[in-house]
Amino acid sequence: MISPAQTPLYEIKANLFKALAHPARIRILELLAAAPDTAAPVSYLLAETGLEASHLSQHLATLRRHGVVTSVRSANVVTYRLAHPKISELLAIARVFLLDSLASSSEQLRIAQGLPAGHLDTAGHLDGTAP
Repeated sequence: MISPAQTPLYEIKANLFKALAHPARIRILELLAAAPDTAAPVSYLLAETGLEASHLSQHLATLRRHGVVTSVRSANVVTYRLAHPKISELLAIARVFLLDSLASSSEQLRIAQGLPAGHLDTAGHLDGTAP
């Protein structure tokens, strides 16, 4: 058995991406990235996400466990913040990548729709091939 210190970086990265692999967690991170000082109280996150308190708590715990966010309690207010400023950049890079991919797909669809009808089979696939 290998110790956590011997875990290959690619496995650690995979675990990070697993922590990010839920739409609610991405939304939470986007809200924190856009918040002043990349920090926000739980009440704000509840209002903006529309999640039940127990679900928000579970998602925040996952993000905390993976070192993506940190929390500070002051009296009865818990404030969360991004654990590292590069998390905002990671979200921005993912957005650019996805928008570029969608634009490319849209362009391919536009080109395909301009082809003569004989190039599409009855299921709408180019050259009669399955997707």
